[in-house]
This record gives sequence, C-alpha cells and structure tokens, in this order.
Amino acid sequence: LCISLLLLFRSLPFFSRSDTPANAQIVHSGAACNVKDDNMSERIYTIKEGDTLVLQCIVKGHPRPQVRWTKTAGSASDKFQETSIYNETLRIEGIQRVQGGRYYCKADNGVGVAAIKSIRVDVQYLDIPVLTVHQTISDVRGSYYQEKTVFLRCTVNSNPPARFIWKRGDMLIEQSKDNGVDIYEPLYTQGETKVLKLKNLRPKDFADYTCQVSVRNVCNIKDKSVTFRLTNATSPPMIRLSVNDTVVVDPGQDVRITCEVTAGFPLPIVTWSRYPGPLPLSAQVRGESLILRAVTPADAGFYNCTAVNNVGNPARKNVNLVVRTMSNLTFQITPDSNKDSETIQMGRDLKLSCHVDATPQDKVNYTWYKNGAPVFNSDSLILLRSDPDMAPGTSSLEIVDMKFRDLATYSCMASFSGSTVRELRVDVNISQNSVSPPVLTVPPGRQAVSVREGGNAELVCLVVDGKPRPPILWSRTEKDLLMPSGKPTVETPDGRLRLKNVSRDMMGAYRCQTAPYNGLNIKRREAQVQLNVQYPPILDPVFQDVRSRNYQMVTLRCTILRSNPPRLTDIRWFRNGDFIRMPMPDLKETPELKFKLEPTNNGSYECRVSNTEGTSACTFNVSAQPYNAEFYFDTPNPVRILKGNNYSYNLQWTQKDPDATDRIIGYWINVRKAPEKGVLMSYAVSDLKIPLSYEVRLAPITTYSTGDYVSRIIQYSERESLLKSSIFVCNHVCGFEDERICGFSQDRSDIFDWTRQNHLTQNPKRSANTGPDTDRSGTKEGYYMYIEASRPRTQGDKALLLSPLFNITSSKGPKGRVPYCVSFYYHMKGKHIGTLNVYLRVRSIASVDRAMWTKSGHQGPDWKKAFFDVTPSGPFQIVFEGIRGSGFEGDIAIDDVSITRGECKQQNTVHSSAHCSLSLKAWVIYFRNVEK
Repeated sequence: LCISLLLLFRSLPFFSRSDTPANAQIVHSGAACNVKDDNMSERIYTIKEGDTLVLQCIVKGHPRPQVRWTKTAGSASDKFQETSIYNETLRIEGIQRVQGGRYYCKADNGVGVAAIKSIRVDVQYLDIPVLTVHQTISDVRGSYYQEKTVFLRCTVNSNPPARFIWKRGDMLIEQSKDNGVDIYEPLYTQGETKVLKLKNLRPKDFADYTCQVSVRNVCNIKDKSVTFRLTNATSPPMIRLSVNDTVVVDPGQDVRITCEVTAGFPLPIVTWSRYPGPLPLSAQVRGESLILRAVTPADAGFYNCTAVNNVGNPARKNVNLVVRTMSNLTFQITPDSNKDSETIQMGRDLKLSCHVDATPQDKVNYTWYKNGAPVFNSDSLILLRSDPDMAPGTSSLEIVDMKFRDLATYSCMASFSGSTVRELRVDVNISQNSVSPPVLTVPPGRQAVSVREGGNAELVCLVVDGKPRPPILWSRTEKDLLMPSGKPTVETPDGRLRLKNVSRDMMGAYRCQTAPYNGLNIKRREAQVQLNVQYPPILDPVFQDVRSRNYQMVTLRCTILRSNPPRLTDIRWFRNGDFIRMPMPDLKETPELKFKLEPTNNGSYECRVSNTEGTSACTFNVSAQPYNAEFYFDTPNPVRILKGNNYSYNLQWTQKDPDATDRIIGYWINVRKAPEKGVLMSYAVSDLKIPLSYEVRLAPITTYSTGDYVSRIIQYSERESLLKSSIFVCNHVCGFEDERICGFSQDRSDIFDWTRQNHLTQNPKRSANTGPDTDRSGTKEGYYMYIEASRPRTQGDKALLLSPLFNITSSKGPKGRVPYCVSFYYHMKGKHIGTLNVYLRVRSIASVDRAMWTKSGHQGPDWKKAFFDVTPSGPFQIVFEGIRGSGFEGDIAIDDVSITRGECKQQNTVHSSAHCSLSLKAWVIYFRNVEK
C-alpha cells in the first residue's frame, strides 16, 4: 500500500507556536527482580549480576529532544557510549556489580531547561564464601591446636547483606545451645564476616565445619557454602626459599627459584607473582619452583611466593631478581674549578671522570690506566671510586699540580667482577694541543629553517672548534614544550637534528647546547634555531549551507583565519566546478562573492584561496530549496478508530525557518506500509488498517523547488497514544550526584565556595562532631553540598550557591502568576552552626534577591526537610547562602533540591516526580486490563 498526497494551501492551517521543552521518564524492560520507589521518589531497579539491563527514556518535546545517558555512584572507570538522538534505550548485556549506581537520562531540545531523570540500579550478587582458621596470638608458642581457643572466620561479598549459618557436620550450631561456641561479627573487616569461636577446644570440636551464606533467594540467587575440616594436625603454612633475597645474574642465564613448603596442614597451595607487571611469558611454574629461561633485563623485578591453606596468615617470601646491564660509558674533563679555568694549564689541578649506566650501579668496577699501565693512588694521582661531586656511580682520577709527565693517554674501563657482561672502555688524550674549549655556531643562513607542513627538516648546530668535541643536546626554548619525540631533550652526535613529517605545532625556537659529557666540563655553549612551518591557508567556513529566496542578493564570504606564508597568491570562485569570470579580487581583503539568486544559478560555490604552499577552499551549497519539515511527535490522541477496522492518524509537523526561502505553498506526503521552529501544521491520514504501521515521508514545496523528504513511522497503539497524551509534568531535582551538580554554580561575589562531597571523599582531618556522614537518603556513596567552617574561614564568611536559571515563558496562569514549590533537605549539626538563608532571585534589569527561608544554630544530627512557595514574575534562580558561625564546628549541608511547578503539599516528598511515576503505574495497570 502506497499513498502519495499533494497538500496545497494559501494560508497555514494551524497558528499556535509548537516549540515545547523536553520532558523525560525512565522505564525498564529488562530482567528486573524488583522495581520500587524509595522515600525520595527515585525508582530503584533491582537486577541479578550477569542479567541484561534495559532502560528506556520516554521523552516529549518539540523539536524532538536529543537523549544522553550518564551514570554516577558507581565505578568511575566503567563508561558506556552516549546514545544518539533517537536511540533512547540503554542496554547493558551481562551487567556487573561495578555497573550499579544512578543512571541519568538527559533530554534536551534547546527549549527551556533540559529534562533530567534518574533511576538507581541495584545489582544483586552472592560470591562463594571464604573460610579461614585463626588462633589467638598468645597461643602461637604452643602446639597450634592443643590450645584453648580457635576462630573460624567466614567472609563473603554480597548484595543484599548475606545471612550466615554455621554447621558442625550436618548439625546446625546454635550459640544458645552450646556453651563452647560463640558467634559474632567482628569490627573493621572487608566484606561481610561472621566468626565462629571455639572456646576451650573439646574432642568433638575436631570435625567438619560448614559456613552457609544466603541472600534469601532474591533474584533467584541460590545459597552458597564452604566446608573446612578441623583436626589436631591443622597448622598454618611455612616456607623457605632456595636462594637469597637478592639474586644477580647475567643476561641469557637460566634462573630457578624454589619455594619449599616446610609446614602446614591442609597442604598449602603455592602461587607465584611478580611486581611490577605479570610473570614473563617464558616463566614456567613447576610445583613449588619458578623457572626463568634465558633472562633479559625486562625480566628483572620482585618475584613473590605465597603459600595459602586458609589456616592463619598466608606465608610470603620475596626475591629481587637483578639482571646485569651496562651501556653508555661517558667521560668528563674538569679543569681546576678553584681557578675558574676552561683550559689545561701546568701547575694546576685536573680531574678526569668516568660514568657508565649500569645495573646494579654500585657493583661496577672502574679501572684507570695511564698509557696502558694501571694507575694507583699517589701524591699526584688520586683515585675516587665514587666522586661525591659527580652523579652517583661516577669514578674520577684527580691529577694534582699537573706536570709535563702527566700529559698522556688515560683510559677508564668499567666492568662487573665474574660476569660475562662485556666491559666498556673510553680513552682520553691529555696534551696541550688535545684539549680546548668548544665553539658552537649555526651555519650562515640556517638560523631560520622553513619547511612545508608534512615535509622533513634538518636543524644544524655545529662545534667548529674545540677538542674533544662533545655531542649536542636539543630542546625547545619554551619550558613546557617537549621535543617531537616526546622527550625533553634529544642528543645528536653531529649536531644535526632531523625532523620528519613536520606539523605546525612543531613550529618555534629550538635550543642547541654542548653536552656536559664526552668533553670539557665547563660552562655549556648554546645557540638557537627557528623552525618555520609553512602551510596552505586555513579558511572558514569549510562548508556552509546557504538558503535564500530566488531573485534576492546573496553574499558569500570566505574568511582567512591563518596562512603561512601570510601573503596570498590567488583567489578564485567556482560554481558547480566552472570558473566564474570576475575582476581579480584584492588579495589583502576577505574574499567575497555577491550575486542575485535565480533558479538557474542554484548549486555548489567554491572559493579557492592559494599561497605558495598550496590551495584551500570554502564550499557553499546555495539553494532556494526549503529546509526540512520537522515531525511533531507529541500530538494528543493522534489515533481515531474508523469504520471497517480502519483508523486515521493526525499527522503534525513544523517547518524549519520558513522565511529563509520562497513561500511554501504545499507539501508532498507519501505514506507506505512499513515492514513491521515553525508554525504547527496538521493533516489527518485516514483509511489506515488496524493494527498495521506505516512510514510517512514529507517534503515541502515552493514555487521553484521541492525540499528533501523526512520520514517517520506511525503505528496504531492505544498504550503509546495514551502515554503521550497524558499530562506529564516533572520537576527539576538535584541530588548533586553528577560532578556538574545539575547546572548549579558558585557565586563569584561571595567569600568562599560550597563543596560537593560524600562520605568516601571526606577529609579525614576534618573537624569532628560536625557535617553529615551520609547523604539525605542515608547512603555513604551519595553526594551533597556543604560549607566547610574550618580554617581559614572566619565568622560571617558567606558562600552562595546558585540554581540553574529557570526560563518562564508564560509567568501567568488563569488565576495569576504560576506558583512553584521549592523543596530541599538541610543538615545543621554542630555547636558553632551559623545561618542558612534561601533567596529568590528574579532576572530583570536589576536582579534582586528576596529572602524566602532562613534557619540558624544547631538543628540536631539528622537531615530535615524544608519547602516554600514562590511566584516569580520572570526567569528566576534559587540562591542558597551559607554563613559561617563563631567556630569550626559549623558545617552546613543541603541535598535533594527540588523545584516543582505548583504549590507545595506537605505530604509530598522532595521529588514530586513521584506523581509521574504513580501516573505511569496507573496507565500500566490500565493497559494490562485492556490486554486481558
């Protein structure tokens, strides 16, 4: 079935503005165990770990709102991709416990304030319990299980909290019926824990003990248990290593480390691990031994052996594996530093230094030679194994009061004793002609280097004089900039820095310096080279869609943002690929094209701007074609039942920017059966068959052209039409769970700021006896806003928190101004509590704050609710002002701020969205009855 209709009209059939703010509601359609509303009117969705979570955000508003999902109160590392504009369903396969928390659906169409709704997802799970056996410290000296007291500790992770049952054999252990046992919950334990204490150990206490945990079959989660056999031979693990705590080996050697179990019953299980990182891929674990074949420097680290049998504490031993390495042997020649000299002079001191990068550094042996003969300590030659004036691990040879006999070739050799690692050697020739300060220079014409973006460049900085000639170190002159390699400095032995695939962010000044090694250890010589990266012009816009009426003037402007070189060589305009002949434009002015739009010159216009490095283009799609129509999805009761099992659908839409082009005289409507800011216009599509769905395609028509088609699916559904036609009024609620704090902001005119916090982010050094431990709902993970009264705050300091601006398009109703209910919770505990004020700020020529609520002094340890009505005359904000009291025990907190259309009702909770939830439940019940 396919229907094509042409609607022609002289005047628009409907004259009310149709832009409406977004509204949202979250419903579920996944494997929920339970869905309920808590005392905050927030929906709680309970689901079993591993099941599929499906949340749908039902939105209203015109234009069609965009939907975005976010999450808080869960794992910060757990991210999911934001959904696109019409994909309003969030689906998580195999949900995990870290994915529990509050999920927010934000619907925004640019009209008014975005609608935000939340639902809390509670993931239920029950792990296998872990049972460990312990003994009091005082009994360790004796035979392990011949003493008086033994503790069986059972720990489990679960949600909701688990119930514990202890059994000896098949018999239930009841504390009230057995004086020899005690069952209790210890303090400061991770997870849920129950301890079975066996007092004055009796013969019958040597038996099988079972710890059974249960979450009472919630989400059909079955009970789980663990059993341990207690005997008079039960003992904790003990181990010993076959090697020393530190093992030093050469590369290529095989390493075998055995972790021998010397005690423990039941037989302990031995595991191996490494820090940092996992075990090498080549590592082999055979029983209690760890074997590493042909080790490399990458295999170095701490290897940990752990033996566990759930009795007492695990036994642990660590081995530090060090793999010898040696590289990069360098030398330094230091003239007499006391004389501030840069040359070798007879009668003055001279120091030769030698350093190698090695592991382990402290095991390197340095040997000095003079003309091939070993050097020993004497009055004129002093050997320093580790020179305190140099980098750690540096050896120096000091020549005192230099004589002609000291002119020679000196050699420094670095090696490991008894190692196969190759020794390294460096020779330094000391003579009156062999050592002179370096002269650093940039060749003429190379002080500035220009290169095209994407090309290669070479920066040159040469040592033209001096012996020996040191390497050159390159860096950026700006401190925060790194070299293209990502390192702060780059060494070049010949002074030539080669850069590949040069980009414009590499442009700037580069510093070249003589290295402080492999040459004279004197003041470093330096120079600079400027890198100039050239690129084609950068233009704006890259692409622009231009709509206009026919026979009107159109101006196209192509702005040049940047260009290097800045001088332009050519500007040309093209239409549909053909060159437009026109006078040569001024290359110093912004390129511009003016013409009268006609049906014959619609098309693609291109402005090509060139410099010596290339050409860039601005592209304009110029057309008298009207913009797309926008379907209106919130039509009340669009479906009407007709005779003969038929129905009609009231189709409504708006036209985007109708004045941009020629007057729209009609619309093409194309209807076909689906396989399974303008003025609102309507058309009733009739003779549709129940219960079939249809695809509708719509295109606007002007005198000269037809716009592009837009499409949507219409379907016969009482449930859908009733849901969308019901009055769905929801409010702005903020529990401060999002880091963006719902659009609230700090006032810049106050003394200090409000702080977002929960129990987990509290400062452990904060003042005691003040501030809430949980948010308003009683959860430690929940956030709230508070003012910190500790130093440096003083009495009378003020902190102002501003709500988002609520734009009221129509401030009056049938009976006058529309009232709004402001509701929030506050926490004011402490002997130095100051004052909490709430103001109404109405935006006008001069904004004025009007006091609406105030409270001072200590108000008890609990969260309390406050609410009041406001009748603003225009766009408004709510301002929370916290004033510091006389001392540091005066933190003030607020949470769950709600701003609701309509007067306050005392029996309501903070979230009046409960009305929305109840209405939805009523509709669901109604639909179920209809289905029955």
